[in-house]
This record gives sequence, structure tokens and C-alpha cells, in this order.
Amino acid sequence: MASFATLAAIAIAAPLSAQDTLPPAPVTTPTTPPRLIVAISVDQFSADLFAEYRNRFTGGFRRLLDGAVFPSGYQSHAATETCPGHSTILSGFRPEHTGIIANNWADLKTPRADKQVYCAEDESVPGSTSSKYTVSDKHLLVPTLGERMKATNPAARIVSVAGKDRAAVMMGGHRVDELWWWDGKAFVSYAGRAVPPVVERTNTTVAALLAQAQGPLDEPDFCLPHDRAIPVGGGKTVGSGRFERAAGDVNKFRASPAFDASILALAAGMVQDMKLGQGSTTDLIAVGASATDYVGHGYGTEGNEMCVQLANLDRSLGSFFDVLDKTGVDYAVVLTADHGGHDLPERNREHAAPEAARIDPAFTPAAIGKEIIAKLKLKVTGSLLYGDAGSGDVWIDPKLTRAQRAAVLKEALVRIRAHPQVYAAFSRDQIAATPTPSGPPETWTLLQRARASYYAPRSGDIVVAMKPRVTPIADPTKSSVATHGSFWDYDRRVPILFWRKGMVGFEQPLSVETVDIMPTLAGLIGLPVSAPKPDGRCLDLDAGPGSTCPS
Repeated sequence: MASFATLAAIAIAAPLSAQDTLPPAPVTTPTTPPRLIVAISVDQFSADLFAEYRNRFTGGFRRLLDGAVFPSGYQSHAATETCPGHSTILSGFRPEHTGIIANNWADLKTPRADKQVYCAEDESVPGSTSSKYTVSDKHLLVPTLGERMKATNPAARIVSVAGKDRAAVMMGGHRVDELWWWDGKAFVSYAGRAVPPVVERTNTTVAALLAQAQGPLDEPDFCLPHDRAIPVGGGKTVGSGRFERAAGDVNKFRASPAFDASILALAAGMVQDMKLGQGSTTDLIAVGASATDYVGHGYGTEGNEMCVQLANLDRSLGSFFDVLDKTGVDYAVVLTADHGGHDLPERNREHAAPEAARIDPAFTPAAIGKEIIAKLKLKVTGSLLYGDAGSGDVWIDPKLTRAQRAAVLKEALVRIRAHPQVYAAFSRDQIAATPTPSGPPETWTLLQRARASYYAPRSGDIVVAMKPRVTPIADPTKSSVATHGSFWDYDRRVPILFWRKGMVGFEQPLSVETVDIMPTLAGLIGLPVSAPKPDGRCLDLDAGPGSTCPS
């Protein structure tokens, strides 16, 4: 039986008409710029997952292995979350320059009760909240590759589609022709945009699929060793699922291969309907495949669910590339991820990592703040410290006097650093005084990694690094079972894969960064990279003595 992912891709993508099909391009080493750039981000596709499954791939991933393979790519900063990671991929800048320091940050001057601002919203919209927001690109401070292409030639068409609004916005940037994301019920865009026929087709087909129950997906033989239930408490287990879904269950749909199949099919339909790559200049489509992240959070990275997810994604990518092949367009692909991921501690402990643990539920900024208020005898309305448990930013109430603030900072650092699960904690002054890091990212100190995520107007007063293998989810029965977001390489390392028909492939195991992708693609299409100059460098994709980078 054909996989659900393949069926969805075939069902949603529009059929090719004769005028959409160009003569097949000859297989020769490319010497001219590609007509279409296809930039794919697989959310939470760590370098560890890539290494584990690369010899199992037979579809789209297998094709990419014939290109330029960089298995040790780095989201080199400390804030290994979705929004910061996506902001680096097509901008060439680290979060210290994109301004995207986290998925959410605290703005203690906002009138909102929770003081939270979402990375891809316009919080100035009346009545909006951090959970009911208006999607916007206003927080992204730098241009993307698509914007640079349009600035050079307005005829360039830029499209961004993703399962998450923040992925679509951060890769698309401020000047896009089409930008669509899944809002939990359908693919949507900014208010007032016309809905293209391909989006209507996709939403209609997805709605029909959601109205039907989904039985268990086929399980490849190589997934059988992963198929074992792991108790996480409260009678909840993960590890043996195959994506069964009741009719209408949008949450399980989102955390399944069918979600990525729908995203890729929408992207394929955009290429077909807009005839991307068939105009007067190079076009770009960015695709955010988001299901792997939801699977990682919901089930962990080493169970049957992730194995089945990646097997299906491999097939869906293959179907997607088949559609692009039939257009006859000369296209170049880059595939990477916004961050890595970390398996749940219950399974890690069974897999030779006895130190894996969940965070102490009492270790929260709010709890520490109450202790400091009592010790320093402060009079504070509301919270003293703001932030989430685990690695990341902590903000101090700005209404304090300078002397009070200094005392709170000193006491908070002492208490945070004393916790047995904390590896380090840095003040904003320490981070700001650290030069912007350079050199191989695996050699960076933790302070340098924090510096690469630091943007003064938004970053916290303290940045915390938990010890390795500490999962900042205290109770997996109430929410996700696993996550990312740490300073450590299992969350920083991602594959970076480039492919183009006719190119001579090679593998470079030395480290590179996701900020290198934008200047690399710019070099490939002959686009001059003017100010602002990116943090990344052009990677030469020519396997021989020639170069795809500007001289």
C-alpha cells in the first residue's frame, strides 16, 4: 500500500499541463546560474538524526546525498529554537544581528499581563496577545536572500510556505510574492492577500483528509528496533506509535508525516502554478517542513514515531523533487534545519546515558524571584524575574532602582549558579563585553555561543546554560516529552545539503554554519552581496579547482 505521505503529495499538487513542461535538461556540469532556488528547512532535523538514518534513505534525502554534503553544519548560537534558527538560514546573519533571540521574549514595558512578545508578531495591533497575535515580519532586522534578489531584479519571484508562521516569515523576509503557513485549520497568509487557486486546492484536500480517520502507517523493517513503548509517567507511553488518528484530530495531523506531505505538495503546486524558474531571472521558494519538530516534541527522537516520520518524509521529498523534475526547470536545492534535538531522558537513560534527567520543577525564575524578594526585603508588584525554566534568558523587573537591580542581579546569579543542574549563568554585561565569535563553531566557549544570540534591546539580564542532557520539561504527562533549546551540540548541529542536477558531489565533514547558506546561494546565482554584509561565508560547491563563489 502506498504511504499516506505519497498519496497526499499526489492529491494536492496540481497536474502538469503541456505548457508547464519544458524539454529535459541535459546532464552536464552546470556553468550557468540555476533558474530556481529551493531552500528547505526540516524543523528539528539534527545532525544526529541525519547520521542515524542516512544509509536508510531511498527517496529525496538519497538524491541530496549525491550533492555537496556538510554533515556538521551548525546553528552556532545558544538559542537553539525555531525562530532564531530560521532567521539565520536565508539571511546569513546570526541572531545577534537578526534580532530574533528566541521564539518569545519578555518586553517588561508592554501592557500585556504576561509581558511576552512572539518573534513573528506585531504586538502593536490593538487587542492582540502573545497567543492571539497578528503575524508580522517586523522583528526581523536584516534582509533575506529573497529580498536581495528582488532589490537587484524586481522580476525575481519569492515564495515561502511552511507549517509554522515563524518559519515562513523568517525565511521569506519582508518582500515576498506569496507567503503561506498552517494556522491549525488551514494554510493562511497576511490579512488582505488574495488566495491563489493552489492554496484553495490544498486546503480543500487537507480538509477532506482530516475528515477521515487515519490508520497506522506502514513500518519499515529498519524501524522495528525502535518500536518499544517507553513509560514517561501517568500511564503515558511513547515510542511505539504509527500515527493513527481519529477523524478531525488536527493536533495529531500536525505531528505526523501527512503534515509535511501537505506542505511539500503546496510548495510543488506553487512552483507549477506560478511557473517558478521559467521567468527572466532566478526565483526562490522556501519550504518549512515542520512535522519532524512536532514528532520530536511529542514522542522523542529515538522511537518508532521518528523513524516512520523520516521514512515518509524521505518519500515525500522524492515526490516533490519528481514534480520539479517534470517542469524541466534547472533548480538547485539546499536542505538544512533550524536546530537539532534531544531525546527524552527516560529513553536516554536506557540507552547508556544514565545522567539524563528532567529539570527540577522548583527551578524557575518565578520561584527564584520570590526567594530574592524575601531575602532582600523588596516591595515588588508582580514578578521580580521573568523567563522560562531551563537554558535561556531571564529578565529583571525594570522598575527597581539601580542599587536594587545590582543587588538582585548578584543574588540571582549566585542562586542560579548554585543549582546542581546549571552549568553556567552569564550577566548581560559579560555577554556584551565578549567579542562576536569567529572560527570553527565547535570551538566556541559557552559565552561566545551566548554572544551569538545576544541582541541588547531584547535579550535578558541573565542567560542560563543548563548542564548537558538536562531536559527543561519537568512533567512530560502535561506537555511535550522532549525538546531542544540548549547550548549543546546535539541542539546546534544540523546537516546542510546542496544538490543540483549535473553537479559533482562531495562530502566535507569539517564544520560550517547555517549563516553560510545565504552567501553560498548568492554566489551560485551570481548575486553580489552588498551591505549589510552577512556573518556567513560563501561555501565553494565546485568539487574541483573551479569555484562557485565570487573571486
